[in-house]
Amino acid sequence: MNNIEKGKIGERIAKDYLVKKGYRILETNYRNKLGEIDIIAFCNGILVFVEVKSRTNTSYGYAYEAVNYKKQRKIFNTSLIYIKSKNFDKYQIRYDIIEVYMTNKLSINHIEDAFCL
Repeated sequence: MNNIEKGKIGERIAKDYLVKKGYRILETNYRNKLGEIDIIAFCNGILVFVEVKSRTNTSYGYAYEAVNYKKQRKIFNTSLIYIKSKNFDKYQIRYDIIEVYMTNKLSINHIEDAFCL
């Protein structure tokens, strides 16, 4: 399985996980001129931007470690365009990371409010 396939599977797993937890999915793989956001959802009146990171092992570190400051800025700036385009500026926003580990046993780690800028 290559990284693109692994990423798509991980995003599907994360989306299903969020739906089961009561999130309403608004967008998946939202793109604009500044970047991409894997999942955009509503939960309890909060607009949530989710970065999904999938791994088959931790040889290169934990998945959340790949969401460095540069990646966070890109997600943040991309989200500002989305918020403005949808007139969602009245909502509280949150940035989450979902780690999907596809090892012998599937494991999901949802880090709520993972970063703010």
